[in-house]
Parts: sequence; C-alpha cells; structure tokens
Amino acid sequence: MRRHGNKLALLCLLALAGLVQAGEKKFVAIDPENAGPDFKIQGEYLGEVARTDGTKQKLGAQVVACGKGKFHSAFFPGGLPGEGWEGKTKIEKVPAKQGNITPDAETNGDKTVIEQVYKASISGETLSGETDKGEKFELKKVVRQSPTLGAKPPPGAVVLFDGTNSDEWDKKDHLDSRKFLKMGCSTKRKLQDFTLHLELLLPFMPEDRGQGRANSGVFLPRNYEIQVLDSFGLAGDNNECGGLYTLAAPKPNMCYPPLSWQTYDVEFEAAKFDADGKTKTKNAVVTVKHNGVVIHDKFEIKKATNGAKQELPAPAAINLQDHGNPVFFKNIWIVEKK
Repeated sequence: MRRHGNKLALLCLLALAGLVQAGEKKFVAIDPENAGPDFKIQGEYLGEVARTDGTKQKLGAQVVACGKGKFHSAFFPGGLPGEGWEGKTKIEKVPAKQGNITPDAETNGDKTVIEQVYKASISGETLSGETDKGEKFELKKVVRQSPTLGAKPPPGAVVLFDGTNSDEWDKKDHLDSRKFLKMGCSTKRKLQDFTLHLELLLPFMPEDRGQGRANSGVFLPRNYEIQVLDSFGLAGDNNECGGLYTLAAPKPNMCYPPLSWQTYDVEFEAAKFDADGKTKTKNAVVTVKHNGVVIHDKFEIKKATNGAKQELPAPAAINLQDHGNPVFFKNIWIVEKK
C-alpha cells in the first residue's frame, strides 16, 4: 500500500490509544489478554457433518469478528483452507470482502447465533448446527500453528532479528516491550537472491474494514510487496494478506485469525539486467509459503508492485512497511544465494 507519511503515523498512535477521527472510539488489541469477548468467539472450527447418505465429511468454519458482538461466518466442506478444503465451495450468506464483511451472527448472552445458509450457534468452544439439507454437524474450535513457526536458521544463515536487538535494521532499538520488532524499518543489508523466513503478528481490529485492518507489507528488494493485512475469512484477493500486491492473489487464502503468529517463507530470485543496468533481461521470480502452504509457486514478477518504486539493478533492502497499524515481527533470517 501507498504511504501517507505523518498522517498514518498519527493514526497508528491514535489506534493504540483507542481513538479515531471524529472522536469515535476504535478497538485495537495487540495481545489476546486484552482482546475482549469477541476475540474468544472469532476463529476456526473443525469437525464433521453427518450426511444424508450415512457417511461423514469433514467441515471447517471461519468466524470473523465484525465488532460489537457481531460476526461473519463461512463454512468449508472438506476442512479448512490448506487443510482439506478443495478451494471452491464456500458457504456464506454474503461473500466477505475487504470493504463489506456482512455480519450473519450475533452474540446474545452466552450463545452466538448464526443465521445464513447453514443455521448454527456457538457455545463455549463448540459450533453446532445443520446444513440447508438438515444434516447435523458439531465443530470444535481449533488454533492452528504454522509448521514453520519457530524455524531455526540453518548453517550459513544471517539472523536479521532474534528478539535481542534491531542492529540489522536501520532503526535503533526498534522493539516493543515484548521484544518484538515493530513495522516501519528496513534491513541495513542490501540483498539480491535469498531464502527468507519471517514471522508476523496482526492486531485485532474488528471494527475496521478494507486496507485499514492490520495493514503492513514485506517489501522484497527492487520493490515487490508481499501484502500484510488481516484477511482472515476474506476472499483472498491480490491486495490481501499474502498477495503480491495488485499482481497476484494468494491461492489459497492462508491468513490465520489476528493475534496468531503467522509465517512467510520466501524463495526470491532478483530480476537480471544487462551490463549497463538499464535493460531487464529476466523477471524476478518468487515462491511464497504462508503458514507452510504454497500460495505463489515460482511466480514471475514482471514489474514493481503498485505503490512501489521502479525495479533497479542493484541489490536493495527488505522493508517492513509502516501503514499506521501495530503489526509486529519476530524470528527473521535469510540465506543468501551467491
């Protein structure tokens, strides 16, 4: 996303203080302990549906907080994205998009009632109900963890951030009180071809929509952005989490709920230029795994992403974009390819 200078910095400070424009209150949480009751309901659920032919089929669900006790739900026959779902059939009343996350569930007392194609309710950590065919299901809340979370740097790796200091970055002492790296900094190293591992944490911002919902970005050298956004439960467009911004959508959308640690594992080969550095002879190529699942496979990047500068022949820094939302990072390392 494009930068807007000091205005976005101010918005970030206001968000952390619980304020927004026009004096309205805005809820932002950066840790589960202070995320409120809606956070406990939002998330992923997994179980089985008893089909009319006597068989059972896995069924997943994602419940997205919309603010003030309201939620959007989606059901995934076969299981959750990246874990059994076939990638096509998604049961929703109104498809969730960035600017239009339509609530279809609301909490009343100790129960959250879902009214969409499937009728269901959530009590505690159990989501139970029936399909439009009257098939019963019971799903339990699950908290998935990326298989690459906590991955240790292999021999020869350069550790860019291990929680002790920000010496590899252009901003001194750029850590929060929990020793997480804050957005809005760039590597001192200039890089070209490499393997990158990075872990990120999105804030819980249930009342926000679109590009205002936990926005940041990982800019690869030569100005290619892998979008960072709270896209949990959304369609998975090219300007959502994991997307090569405006160029390629993630397939599938592997965004976990906010306040879950997530991983990007990136194989990057920079574009090649002729001897004078003016004519590009080969496009950059990138493979991206989001939470251990390939979402871009050897994708050729034909130009700098929207909002970035032009492609350049020289090695360049990795940038963790500051777009006004409190996004945090940890366990960042690279293996350079000479």
